[in-house]
Amino acid sequence: MNTLSWIIVATLAGGILSALVAALFAIKAKPAQVPMLVSYAVGALLGAAFIEVLPHAFYQSDSIEATAATVLFGILGFFVLEKLVLWRHCHVEECEVHDPHKPPQHDHGRSGLMILIGDTFHNFVDGVLIAAAFMADTQLGIVTSIAIIAHEVPQEVGDFLILLHSGYSKRSAMLLNMLASAAMVIGGILAYYTLQVAEALVTPLLALAAASMLYVAVADLIPGLHRRPELAATAQQVVLIGLGIATIWLIGSWAHGH
Repeated sequence: MNTLSWIIVATLAGGILSALVAALFAIKAKPAQVPMLVSYAVGALLGAAFIEVLPHAFYQSDSIEATAATVLFGILGFFVLEKLVLWRHCHVEECEVHDPHKPPQHDHGRSGLMILIGDTFHNFVDGVLIAAAFMADTQLGIVTSIAIIAHEVPQEVGDFLILLHSGYSKRSAMLLNMLASAAMVIGGILAYYTLQVAEALVTPLLALAAASMLYVAVADLIPGLHRRPELAATAQQVVLIGLGIATIWLIGSWAHGH
């Protein structure tokens, strides 16, 4: 196969196929298990942001201050975007003040929308990285692709669970996740033809991807965990968050070792 063919096959496998595998895995989760698995998703998001995405962004950045500012303004941007989603929802349906002791079942898609936007940025960057690796050397491209696929599956499981938690149906969550994953193919093909331009976008896109992960974990998901303040539930949440972080760290260690 030529270089472009390798890039297309690798980005299809890394994006759409990994999203499909993650969806099939997450669909087996029973509805009662979804709130529990959200704790795992929090850990996976925080782990991906702090262990993988931000270090890569800072390492490739010409200005650490500028990259940090991009993350900061990205968080602010997602806050404004979420407000706009809330504003639109309040015009479509009557907004009610919920009893704090009886929280709503979902957040009307807010955290799902945030994670889809961030995941699209992240997948686009992964496509650029795959293309750059294949253009340097086919073997390097294959190894890079395997590493990215290994990272993608647990992350996509977390994203899928967040979409379910946010009120999306299983079918909608799978389709939207696969649509966001298609950005990897676009990033790979675009990078093949305009690598220098695409490479200039890598650092700010990584910073925005990290901002979305941090915002969803801290602003949308963690407050929901506080609705179960009892000691046993808290201990379970801490363990699951730790497992989410450990999953990203272990797969990252394996990938970097290869």
